[in-house]
Amino acid sequence: MTYTVALTGGIGSGKTTIANGFASLGVPLVDADVIARLVVEPDSPGLKALQQHFGDTILLPDAS
Repeated sequence: MTYTVALTGGIGSGKTTIANGFASLGVPLVDADVIARLVVEPDSPGLKALQQHFGDTILLPDAS
């Protein structure tokens, strides 16, 4: 049987500790925080789409 587990919680709630425990057991992980950072990297299509939708005010002076 296959299970899907979603880890959620506030800052400092132990998500990383639990994820590391799963990883040490060979459980495949998908880290949504990593994916989200990739989507909005400077000059990425994702960031450009957000900028087009919400305007330049969402960007910092360094265009990030």
